[in-house]
Amino acid sequence: MNLSELLTKVQELRQEFDERLATITDNETLEKLRVTFVGRKGQLSMLRSEIPKLPVTERKSFGTETNSLQKHIEKTIAGLRIELADRQLAETLQQARADIDLPVVDNNGARHPVSLVTAKVHDIFRQLGFSVMDGPDIDFVDFNFTKLNIPEHHPARDMHDTFYLQGDQQQLLRTHTSNVQVHTMTRYQPPMRVISTGRCFRCDLDLTHTPMFHQLEGFMIDDNISFAHLKGTIETFIRELYAEQTLSLRFRPSYFPFVEPGAEVDMGCVSCKAQGCRVCKQTGWLEVAGCGMIHPNVFEALNIDSERYSGFAFGFGIDRLAMLYYGITDLRSMFSGRSDFLGQFPLC
Repeated sequence: MNLSELLTKVQELRQEFDERLATITDNETLEKLRVTFVGRKGQLSMLRSEIPKLPVTERKSFGTETNSLQKHIEKTIAGLRIELADRQLAETLQQARADIDLPVVDNNGARHPVSLVTAKVHDIFRQLGFSVMDGPDIDFVDFNFTKLNIPEHHPARDMHDTFYLQGDQQQLLRTHTSNVQVHTMTRYQPPMRVISTGRCFRCDLDLTHTPMFHQLEGFMIDDNISFAHLKGTIETFIRELYAEQTLSLRFRPSYFPFVEPGAEVDMGCVSCKAQGCRVCKQTGWLEVAGCGMIHPNVFEALNIDSERYSGFAFGFGIDRLAMLYYGITDLRSMFSGRSDFLGQFPLC
């Protein structure tokens, strides 16, 4: 066949497809139609097998027409699939309509242990003069990393640790609530005492880690703030939260890019009374916080005078605080949604 005849065949194929598509009412028939027209041995593939028989100068014109037809078929089929799914959903909802006149089941319900501990955290820090601020779960790299003295080459930015939005290396699911520190310091000038609680996201999963977890971020900035203020604040918080329990506490040197000096805070494992178990990995200790004096680079990045002001920052894992508070041995159980587990906790 010459080019003119082949182009006519393409138009006839388009018309035939549109006519048959109008009669489709289910996904099974739709899939058969797709295979017939654009499958490996479909009618469009048969037409394309004629390309080598055409003169070189005519092949591009014919290829353009067949590509256009394929896009038309695939786009139209995709649209009909969505339409069929919507129809099926509407039919299902119509058939499964709820009777709003049914009596309410007597169920007192329960609050999640993370919610209970978060409420206690807010109460304690408000008594210490801290304000509670909030921030976005999805944020820019600048607020989550750069302004916190975490440069582009830092391992924390690795794709294996951080959930970036698809196709966008500038937005991510925040890896810590420290982004609230940046937003707050951008909007306000010292003095300030602020905490923030919320969800964070990292690629991690074991007895004491989950990909989504809850974190407490706190910081204080003023004249002449020292590490003694930081240590006193954390010890007061722990003492108030675990008033009915006797827990050991230790500070040990550690590195965090946004503080200098930095430390990690460990608490004695309540599951084994600090004797060593699988929860604490046989050490007798559970890491619950990272802390330190805010790095001057952070102040400078946020236009705060590092010569005049000093401050401290800390971050607790609220999930771990809840584990210690209620004696939970597996962090993952708090995200199982099982009523037999959640029903153990009081409403307030």
